[in-house]
Amino acid sequence: MTRRNLHRQTFWLSAAGAFILLLSLWLVSPAGAEPPAQETEKYCLSCHGNPDLSITLPNGEELSLYIPQDALDHSVHSAKGIECEACHNDITEYPHPELKYQSARELSRAYYQTCEKCHSLNYEKALDSMHAKAAEAGNLDAPICTDCHGAHDVRPPDEPRSMISETCRQCHTEIVDAYRQSVHGAALMVEENPDVPVCTDCHGVHNIQDPRTAQFRVAEPELCAGCHANEELMSKYGLSADVYSIYKHSWHGVDISVYKAKWPTIWHDSAVCSDCHGIHDIRSTDDPQSRVNPNNLLATCQQCHPDAGPNWTDAWTGHNEISLERTPALFYVERFYVLFAPFVLWVCVIYVVLQIVRATVDRVRRNLP
Repeated sequence: MTRRNLHRQTFWLSAAGAFILLLSLWLVSPAGAEPPAQETEKYCLSCHGNPDLSITLPNGEELSLYIPQDALDHSVHSAKGIECEACHNDITEYPHPELKYQSARELSRAYYQTCEKCHSLNYEKALDSMHAKAAEAGNLDAPICTDCHGAHDVRPPDEPRSMISETCRQCHTEIVDAYRQSVHGAALMVEENPDVPVCTDCHGVHNIQDPRTAQFRVAEPELCAGCHANEELMSKYGLSADVYSIYKHSWHGVDISVYKAKWPTIWHDSAVCSDCHGIHDIRSTDDPQSRVNPNNLLATCQQCHPDAGPNWTDAWTGHNEISLERTPALFYVERFYVLFAPFVLWVCVIYVVLQIVRATVDRVRRNLP
């Protein structure tokens, strides 16, 4: 065999070997095979995969220790490689140490604190919420992380988006049921409309504050304006985006603005959005049950103005600009005053100037020899 043929044979053998090596690596790599099951999960589920596994706590409660494989499979933690011992860091051996908790709730409140390790920012926000304050006051049923997000089956909280309100419904049943009938809730629950607000859009997510405070009340118009002053969003539904700007220039809006700027902690009764439209039960203005439906509007105004007569609402233009098409009489009155007021002011200015000129001329004349 010549030297040239020997080099050629060596080249092809090397190329074939390299091809086989690369093919083998590809076949055993994660791209070519299913990722291996998490070893700790497999080990723990050898016991906790038994539906009959449970324990009796000191207070007599029966606590199920069964963890379905499906719950872990769909958990955002398991998909990221976060295994059991990341949260159950006090369990490092088998048999497990004896539980020191008297009740299932006590156990939950102890274990949820491990959320802080990864979610420290949200955890700190939650400590400032009214839920945490309720717990400090002695209500140990106040929500904690796992009540809203789940324990072993933690999933994205907004898939679908209506799940957010369903989560709140665990405690706030009547409120969410009222919300379901509202113009916002119906669009969310039936259509999964992404534009309508859910509970957390108005109340916050982790740092939920008490909506019954004066601070929340005076900030409410701006909260609603987040959507209702958005021209692009409102145009999708044929709604006016001027409602907030018109409200700000109304007596109610000016009054609230002053209190917000100077006395935000003092309760004030000037009307904000929810006083007229409702809170969780907001309905379309053409809905017979709407508080601002023309048939119900007078009763709504009489909440603050008990002496209001039947003609009271005729003077109200709603959250609409005065226009020739909608309110022709008011339009012409407004035009008159828009022209008449500057005319009167200019006449007054000219009169004052002429008086000054006359007084000056008279003084000069008196001083002449």
